[in-house]
Amino acid sequence: MMRLLLISCLLLLGACASQAPLPEKMPALTLPMQLHVQRLADGQSQDWLLVIQREGQALRWSMMDPLGIPLARQKLLDGQWQADGLLPPNPQARTLFAALLFALTAPGDVPALYPTAQAMDLTRTLPGHWQIIYQSSEVFSVNMAGQPLSYRITPLGVSR
Repeated sequence: MMRLLLISCLLLLGACASQAPLPEKMPALTLPMQLHVQRLADGQSQDWLLVIQREGQALRWSMMDPLGIPLARQKLLDGQWQADGLLPPNPQARTLFAALLFALTAPGDVPALYPTAQAMDLTRTLPGHWQIIYQSSEVFSVNMAGQPLSYRITPLGVSR
């Protein structure tokens, strides 16, 4: 029993340590925002809708499938993710949301909010985490470091 408790604690600590980086201060975003998220992994594609909106001092992130079934709901407040509603924790969604916050940050704010970020032409990288490839400021791809996983992001209503 003690061994199981120790393993559980180590797994929990590992999950906390691997949390995706967030800026110390919230970047200026034009909200509310509705995005089409296309997840590409293992030759498969999934489509989701993501709504980002301000709620007091927090940012609320609500992701749902094409039928409107909620997949993830989180609030970002004071640099911490908080569950929003009764959905179970979704670490993959939190990582995606953090990557999107990085991608949506205005170019002039990136050096102050993400000091280790690198930018060249239409590519922005946070080493060890994400690579963002922009087609425009509103249409871009998010590549997850060390994983065969990417996301294509477009504003809702814009064709691929």
